[in-house]
Amino acid sequence: MRKITFLLLAIFFTGLAFGQKKDKSMFKEYQPNYFLKMILQDNRKVDEKEKPVSLEKRFFMDQSNLNLPNKLNLYKNHTVWHTPSISQGMAGTCWAFSTTSFYESEVKRITGKEVKLSEIFTVYWEYVEKARGYVQSRGESLFDEGSEGNAVARIYKMYGIVPLSAYSGLLNGKKYHDHSKMMDEMRAYLKSVKEQNAWNEEEVISTIKSIMNHYIGEPPSEFIVDGKKYTPKSYLKDYVKINPDDYVEILSYEQEPYWKQVEYKVPDNWWHSKEYYNVPLDDFMEIVKTAIRNGYSMSIGGDVSEAGFSRTTNVALVPTFDIPSDYIDEDARQFRFSNHSTTDDHGMHLIGYTTVDGVDYYLIKDSSSGSRQGDENAPEFGYYFFHEDYVKLKMMGFTIHKDAVKKILKKFR
Repeated sequence: MRKITFLLLAIFFTGLAFGQKKDKSMFKEYQPNYFLKMILQDNRKVDEKEKPVSLEKRFFMDQSNLNLPNKLNLYKNHTVWHTPSISQGMAGTCWAFSTTSFYESEVKRITGKEVKLSEIFTVYWEYVEKARGYVQSRGESLFDEGSEGNAVARIYKMYGIVPLSAYSGLLNGKKYHDHSKMMDEMRAYLKSVKEQNAWNEEEVISTIKSIMNHYIGEPPSEFIVDGKKYTPKSYLKDYVKINPDDYVEILSYEQEPYWKQVEYKVPDNWWHSKEYYNVPLDDFMEIVKTAIRNGYSMSIGGDVSEAGFSRTTNVALVPTFDIPSDYIDEDARQFRFSNHSTTDDHGMHLIGYTTVDGVDYYLIKDSSSGSRQGDENAPEFGYYFFHEDYVKLKMMGFTIHKDAVKKILKKFR
């Protein structure tokens, strides 16, 4: 009798695990066509015939026979206003592009104005602050291109913001950003500072600025908009009307206590910010679901290097050979973060949703070359489509207006 009972239980739980239809996989050459044909040609002037690029085969989920909601018009009734998707080029500054896009949408939501803000203005001053942190930590602080979404609000408070028309960061006819040479030069300089124990903060920052001025230009101290002169700070306060203190960071991971403000322990949080409101996963997902339905977008970040993330369809799914949907929970999420199969890869802008068979798909505006593999004249060029399971398992946190999370924030007080 005990054997029969055990067998029945085993069959029951096996049915739970395998109730979801099994997904298929395939090996396919990943061809970063937009990167090769557009960005690399503009920045490096490489002739592909002279320098062929090896295209490795990668392991992907086979999405070829799936009916996927990867057309922009499916989201048109549930999408916040946003500026068109633009490329970050070869610069590792997705955090600035995604969060700047988010603030542009916020300006429209709050004031009705349609603005295009400068991403590289924020990047310039973030590099300055990274250099300052490097000096103050005596070379222990990370100096790299990456950062987090809340760096944008921090830089806005310190330096303000300017429109893209006042400062693009592109010189000498460049169409795409590439900070690799500039970063190499700044890193080499800072390495020499550390080797020589030459911790003169004013001198270091002056030198870092001079390097950046050569590669991306010096940001303006004043400019004209609609016939009126502004400084970056007065433009933020009087024209854009964004209050950086109105924005919060929502995080969900088990390694820190829930319902506490904690540090997000990733390299790009180089200044060790402890501003992140850490919430259980169900609350995290409910915020996403409710906020976008109430007209609030968010700058969201997490892992995009997954087998279920197709650059052919631009749809991100969690395949059954990774984990069945019913088993995606806080433990599965933390397990992947702890073993580094979930990493803090990329920042994007979540701007809309649609519902298919009771499941939400989220419209994601992106600045990387990965979302630019198809027809550049297609409406979907520069966008992704995330299944809610993908957000649940692989997206770690987001920036959002505090009004969208009033009930959640009260629990922290």
